[in-house]
Parts: sequence; C-alpha cells; structure tokens
Amino acid sequence: MTQTIEQLLQFPNREKRMPTLFIGHGSPMNAIENNEFSSYWQKLGQQLDIPAAILVVSAHWLTHGTFVTAMNQPETIHDFGGFPQALFDVNYPAPGSLALAKETIEIIESTTVHEDLEWGLDHGTWSILCHMFPEAQIPVVQLSIDYNQSGNFHYTIGKQLQELRNKGVLIIGSGNMVHNLRALDWKNMQTDNYGFDWAIESNEIFKKDILSFNHQALQQYESLGNAVQLAIPTPDHYYPLLYTLGSTLPTDNITLFNDKYVGGSLSMTSFVFGD
Repeated sequence: MTQTIEQLLQFPNREKRMPTLFIGHGSPMNAIENNEFSSYWQKLGQQLDIPAAILVVSAHWLTHGTFVTAMNQPETIHDFGGFPQALFDVNYPAPGSLALAKETIEIIESTTVHEDLEWGLDHGTWSILCHMFPEAQIPVVQLSIDYNQSGNFHYTIGKQLQELRNKGVLIIGSGNMVHNLRALDWKNMQTDNYGFDWAIESNEIFKKDILSFNHQALQQYESLGNAVQLAIPTPDHYYPLLYTLGSTLPTDNITLFNDKYVGGSLSMTSFVFGD
C-alpha cells in the first residue's frame, strides 16, 4: 500500500480532543472470546469518535531505546505460545501511518525516537483493537517502551504525546496494573472477580491515585508498599499506564471500566480520560 501525499501531511487539529485510554488487556484469549471485557471494548469503539489514527504503547514491545513503527502495513504478531490455533489465525490488517510515525518522532523531545520497520502489531494492540475497530481500517502505530528507563521517563514521553489528542489521534496504553503471572491461581481462573488481598490493596492504591491525579506517586510505584511490589514484580505491564497518564489533562473526566480481577493476581481495571 502506498500512502498518498495527503496521508503524509501532518495531522491537522480537530475541534474536539480525542480521549486517551489505559486498557487492561489480560489474556490473549480475550481477542477471540466474547466476555465482559471484550464486550466493553466493542462498546467503547462504538461510542468513540472515529480516530484519524491510533497510537498504542503495548506492554509487549520492550526495547533498548525508543522506537515507533514506520511501515505502511504492519504485520499481526502472534507473540505467545500454547494457545488454540484459532488465536494464531487472527489477522488484524490495519494500515500503518508514516505520517503519525513522523509526527511522533517530532513531538517527543526528551529522547531520540527511531523508526522501526520490523515489529508490527503485537497482541497487546490487536487483541483490543479487533473488538474496538473490527474493520481494521484505522491506521495504527506502536511506540516501544525503553525498558532501561524510569517511571518519570515514560510519563514525560506521555506528556509530549498529549498534543496528538488534538489531532484526532487515539492514544492507548495497553497492559495491566496488577500483573503477577507467577502467582496466578489457575484453579480459579473462571471464578468471577477473584483477587488476592495484596492484588486488591494495590489496585485500590492505583485507582485512588489515578482518580485524584496523583501522578507523581504512580511514577514512583516502587515506594507504594509491599502489596504493590507483589502486583508489579516487573514493570512491563505497568509502564503503559504512565504513558496514558502523561497524556491526560487536569480537566479530563475519568471513566473506570472492566474493574475486575482474574486468577487472583491480575487486574483488568481500565480507564478513559476525556471530555
């Protein structure tokens, strides 16, 4: 696919600012299951204004340095194993956007952002978008997570992404606030809203700070207590939240959704920030 000159132009400002989202994506199986989580993603896609493009920070693209996908047609990456063939058969053929990649590189001034021609769309992105925008017609770009950096580094990039919301770009952080796979209670995976005490405690801390716009505490999550240390044994699934929070405004309304636990040690808690 060759992009037209119009598509390569910078995104013009819109009258209405797009929201910014943090979505707990959970198991890859949510991509092919009709459950309460995927049903809300579908509902959300129907409620939102149609974006000019989508920028996703996924927990599953960890790099040394910061990269943005810059190809016309990103491939659908099946970055997992041990799941049914039906999941591997999913293809999400959304176009990329050279214009958004260029725009992203230009507006992020706190670090150098490099073009990437190899990655594509991982399941942190397409497992959500196949429900939100099943036609796969909206251009999608992924921004990587420099895994060597601090919470403040990721939050700062999010603040610089904020202006994309004025240009019709939907920003999504895709991860899970509470994400300890080693502690999953596999016998109770189907038990509704089942969370360990420490998972509930940490998730409530996160929600309180998010709803009060206490972003400083969330950037320094290592200081939030023992429960949070159990909730975030590694920060890969937490860092996307910081990009979303950075791209918020103090005037944003906050909508909480999919506020449930899975398998004791995973929270699906998600947020919409917008007018």
